[in-house]
Amino acid sequence: MTDVIYSLLAFVFVIAVLVSAHEFGHFWVAKRLGVKVLRFSIGFGKPIKVWRGRDADATEYCIASLPLGGYVRMLDEREGPVEDRELHRAFNRQALWRRFAIVFAGPLSNFLLAILVYTLVFMIGVTGTKPVVGKLAAGGLAERGGFQTGDLIKRVDGSEAKTWDDAFLAIMAVSIDRADAEVEVQDSAHNARLRHLDFSRVEGDIDRENLMKFIGMQPYEVPVPSVIGQVEADGPAARAGLKAGDRITSVDDQALSEWSAWVEAVRKRPGETMTVGVERGGEKLTLNLVPESKIGKDGKTYGRIGAAVDFPTKAFEALQTTVRYWPLQALGEGLSKTGHMTWLTLGMLYSMIFGDVSVDNLSGPISIAAYAGESAGIGLTAFLDFIALISISLGVLNLLPIPVLDGGHLFFYLIEAVKGRPVSPEAELLGQRIGIAAILTLMVFAFYNDIARLLN
Repeated sequence: MTDVIYSLLAFVFVIAVLVSAHEFGHFWVAKRLGVKVLRFSIGFGKPIKVWRGRDADATEYCIASLPLGGYVRMLDEREGPVEDRELHRAFNRQALWRRFAIVFAGPLSNFLLAILVYTLVFMIGVTGTKPVVGKLAAGGLAERGGFQTGDLIKRVDGSEAKTWDDAFLAIMAVSIDRADAEVEVQDSAHNARLRHLDFSRVEGDIDRENLMKFIGMQPYEVPVPSVIGQVEADGPAARAGLKAGDRITSVDDQALSEWSAWVEAVRKRPGETMTVGVERGGEKLTLNLVPESKIGKDGKTYGRIGAAVDFPTKAFEALQTTVRYWPLQALGEGLSKTGHMTWLTLGMLYSMIFGDVSVDNLSGPISIAAYAGESAGIGLTAFLDFIALISISLGVLNLLPIPVLDGGHLFFYLIEAVKGRPVSPEAELLGQRIGIAAILTLMVFAFYNDIARLLN
């Protein structure tokens, strides 16, 4: 329940920030172009707090009960009578370019927010894992492209990769284009090499939800030897005679060397006697260990012994890297990443429309709330990165030529520019009905995917 509340709070915060930025874009440009703004609202439904501005327009500011959107209400003859003395300030009386600018300002603000947030992230510093190639699947796309374990990825199709996130996003973009990507790497002997990921030869669907598994490449993982670091007093491990520094070499005469195999062996044997081979200071010992039973969150019973790993911290830290820039450099990187993520989002939408990407990739508010909570729990930069990504998604979504969205209005304005007169009210009403149907269809798919993920 605590996790759910935490995720909901993070979700509400993210939506409030993004909606505020979007609606402020409309509001600010409308004010600058002389259009009278009647109300600026964050959220829909019953108002929680309302106050008026001190300017001559006495604009009403509102925080409403349903924080899933917002709106800017401008003076408009289509929504009510307008006094003659204020007709020049009505939105519908504005020149075409002014109406276009006011509507376009909303999505533009979301892209500007993403640039600002990414700039801040690059100034703070992004900590990630170096893109070192780990295990390769036999016959996989990566192995066929010449990749070897230990390769350090430097560039993917010209895009610099300083972390695995960079490499993954670049590979994702290439997979959407179904192109043959040249990947510059530094092999384990520190020699520059050229590898390939040829998506152009892939037949059928590309599993982008599990893209790295699909291409047969895993990030390099630091081997964690089965060495005990701490022993809980009076726990099963202590009672069996295990001590910090002991290296586990076998379980029931089955040799093992990695901590993960040791954990798996313990979890599988709750209440059972295990014969454990131990190496201590050059001496080999055999101990009998009985893991206590513990019920997990899934309701199943697991073994537990009360011992922690002696984690190879130095090896792990050597695999980490922090990417940080000075303000002007960070701004350039923020612009670049916003452009890259926008193009990637458009590519995913295009592929989804034409069936190359499954609609299973759509996420609704439940998934977004979960991701918001997870990213907030990871740290500030992860949370900011999430905000920037959702802001870009919101900007792209609003620019789609679907009536009721900003993009639909902009599409009508383009028709008006070509025809020389506004779209007829009947055509606009029909378009709105089609737009509402399209949005409801997307929402149904998104909610279905959210529920399916929860059930899985």
